[in-house]
Amino acid sequence: MIRTVLSAEAETVAALHARARATYYPDGPPDDGTDWVAAWRGAVERPDGHVLCAVAGGGLVGVASFRVPEDGPAGTVRLFQFHIDPGHWRSGVGTALHTACVEQWRADGRRTAVLDVHADNRRAQAFYGRQGWVPDPEEPPGAGDHHLSLRFAVDGE
Repeated sequence: MIRTVLSAEAETVAALHARARATYYPDGPPDDGTDWVAAWRGAVERPDGHVLCAVAGGGLVGVASFRVPEDGPAGTVRLFQFHIDPGHWRSGVGTALHTACVEQWRADGRRTAVLDVHADNRRAQAFYGRQGWVPDPEEPPGAGDHHLSLRFAVDGE
């Protein structure tokens, strides 16, 4: 089941986020001082944002956060976070959550979606590629970039 995340679930979402991020940082995720529970609560409570989750077996197993960026082009939405609990990889949860995001983007009249994916996260890059995401020609990677910018045609064109 896909639904909107509740503010009270921020701690659960932050824990899922940490488990997913740990898989693509060989030495563990960097500690930049971010209070991820507060960050997720803020994302959920933003009136201009969406945070969807996938629920299976009574628990949250996936999360996606997106909104229209303040400085972005008209018709574009940015996928800021997309995480599936590692215990649920390759089970269809990610595809179902991605489909729900696309449905919301279409309902909101968005034509394009963009995201940044960690350069070392090959699993996520492969997933996004299967969903139709391509390298963003307007945001090519620069020397030393740790992220790749991807673009998705919401209307399928």
